[in-house]
Amino acid sequence: MDKRKVIDAYRQGLFSIQECAQLLGVDKLQLSAVLSSAEDDTAPMHRKPSRLYSKVK
Repeated sequence: MDKRKVIDAYRQGLFSIQECAQLLGVDKLQLSAVLSSAEDDTAPMHRKPSRLYSKVK
């Protein structure tokens, strides 16, 4: 089973975090850490202006 689908199903409330961890073959605490870091990764990123546009006169 695709791990992304398992995590999506967990987020939809189809099963508990313990069940999700068992399906993925990880510890519940490890899964909690991964999920919390994944939420940080989905935050919008701000890009630096490129050098080409930073020298506007």
